Amino acid sequence: MKAFRCGALIGLMLAALSVRAELPAYYKVVLLTENFPPFNMAIDDKNFARDSGIDGISAEIVREMFKRAGIGYTLSLRFPWDRLYKLTLEKPNYGLFSTTLTPQRQPLFKWVGPLAKTSWVLLAAPGNTLTLNTLKDAAKYRVGAYKNASVSQHLESQGLEPINALRDQENIKKLTGGKIDLWATVDPVGRYLAKQEGVSGLTTVLRFNQAELYLALNKDTPDEVVQRLQKALDELRAEGFVDEMTNSYL
Repeated sequence: MKAFRCGALIGLMLAALSVRAELPAYYKVVLLTENFPPFNMAIDDKNFARDSGIDGISAEIVREMFKRAGIGYTLSLRFPWDRLYKLTLEKPNYGLFSTTLTPQRQPLFKWVGPLAKTSWVLLAAPGNTLTLNTLKDAAKYRVGAYKNASVSQHLESQGLEPINALRDQENIKKLTGGKIDLWATVDPVGRYLAKQEGVSGLTTVLRFNQAELYLALNKDTPDEVVQRLQKALDELRAEGFVDEMTNSYL
């Protein structure tokens, strides 16, 4: 009986090792991100950066997550979001962050997270006294949004027709210049971007959704990768690392 138990234990250990060994030693995830401060951003504020040239709450968490999971990766920041989103949809072993998990997107990717939490808002120019009770009330106004971003997709799903920009920063100039009445964006990202452009005092007209940011992985990503990354993230959160990174940027 003792020999049987010993043999069974060895068998289980070998099985566990064989599962982990399914991932080749050279395996890497191609990570893509964009300027989405304070979650991910280029240190030099440009639209292209690699590895150590990228910082932000999510970037710090994702780096540590991959390190702990023992999974290789490359990381680059590019533009525009629409292209990065399509690349991750189409190419195996690609990943994209910080991606808002929505019902529409959930079946399209595999997910690791949450990395952070946000809320969606409609912002008006400084001094604007406009008030709205529901999102549908915004239908009669010109609403600017970021093309293919979760906020824009949500507006469209609710029957609104946002004026989409390739860069969310473009909406700041449109808003202050009177080309749009409202800016649909993510809080605190919108205020952070506005501050970088020298604009403050934007009015929150409506706060209409709470959201969570994730790492979205191509659907062909091995389940082992997803499981190891999620386990690493859960450990980091339990140890206080996620809160520490968040507080260091906000």
